[in-house]
Amino acid sequence: MAIIEVSNLFLSDPLNDVLSLPIVSKNGQIIGSISRYQLMRIFFRPYGRELFGKRPVQSFMNSVPLVVDLEQSIEQAAQHVTQHITAPVTEDFIVCEHGRYHGIGRVIDLLQAMESRVRRHSQELSQAYSRLKASQGQLIQSEKMASLGQMVAGLAHEINTPLGYVRNNVELVGAALRSAGYALDILNRVASTTETPEPLAEACRHALTFEQDYGLEDTTGLLEDTLYGVQQISELVANLKTFSRLDQAKLAAISIADSLDSALMIARHLLKSRIEIIKEYGETPLVECSPSQINQVFLNLLTNAAQAIPGNGRIAVRTYVENAYVVASLQDTGVGMGPELIKRIFDPFFTTKDVGQGTGLGLSISYQIIKQHGGYIRVASKPGKGTRFAIGLPIPAAAANTSPTAVRHQGTSHG
Repeated sequence: MAIIEVSNLFLSDPLNDVLSLPIVSKNGQIIGSISRYQLMRIFFRPYGRELFGKRPVQSFMNSVPLVVDLEQSIEQAAQHVTQHITAPVTEDFIVCEHGRYHGIGRVIDLLQAMESRVRRHSQELSQAYSRLKASQGQLIQSEKMASLGQMVAGLAHEINTPLGYVRNNVELVGAALRSAGYALDILNRVASTTETPEPLAEACRHALTFEQDYGLEDTTGLLEDTLYGVQQISELVANLKTFSRLDQAKLAAISIADSLDSALMIARHLLKSRIEIIKEYGETPLVECSPSQINQVFLNLLTNAAQAIPGNGRIAVRTYVENAYVVASLQDTGVGMGPELIKRIFDPFFTTKDVGQGTGLGLSISYQIIKQHGGYIRVASKPGKGTRFAIGLPIPAAAANTSPTAVRHQGTSHG
């Protein structure tokens, strides 16, 4: 076929948007291709149509055309075309099957197919990421509930103890009020009669009995103890509510010291009577974080520290500012760990505890929580000496220029 005949084919409507045409032998073998760009270069020459129009197309063809096998995937075809195409794009690619001509493929169609594929993959990735985030939230909440489940007996005791003496005090105050009411009833009868000596003497006896058995000062003390017990229950319930809340992503500006105190309140039954808590809270700025997640991290660390101390011991809790971070340090006098264990403590499901004492997710989830907050978690430990965890949370930009060093609160307590 001559060049002029090929140019007429390009002008036909069916091939109006094709960049190149294949040159194929009678038995279907692909010989080469001729493009519009090649014809334009020929016809733009002086007398090009007259000089070259009748020459066979093989004289000007591209003998190494872009060929894609029909069995290739879209991704493989796109990769092949991308690697071999030249700029500017002047040719389409030829599709073959078992080495024989099958059809023409347009580069623009391939690009559109790839764009559609990428868009679909992006949507699938976005959906997978959403599912992963939801699963991560459920995992954090499940681990949190598992931690609380292990503490149920101790928490019930923590609530039951103040509740017991609140009930006892209320019963005593009720008896005192009944006694006082009886004396007042007698005084009312005295006021309504002229014969006063005997009723007045009886009222005085009841007043004296009330003072001996109860006394206004003792009754006031009972009420103060009752209010203290109610306050303890209220604080414990409030801390439990904060700890177990589901709005994981909700951020708030909080004091790290308050968060530590909240975790200490919940873990108090693990520490009471055998573990001394030494607090040294430095003056630190508020940090922007998810309070329930940070509380969960501190509770995990306190629980681990308490379980690592076989008998009596100490846990030192400090807060301070280091560079651009507010740091919470928890150091125990437990059994400690060797380097081989330290390397694995943040691995999911790794635990050195007995069956039923841990899920193996506490430190792994704590690590992820701190990383998501832009912070760090570091550990130092020696067998027989104890372990120290340092949690660093970034200081908000508004407070970054301050570097407080004064001690906010320090003290010692047993749980």
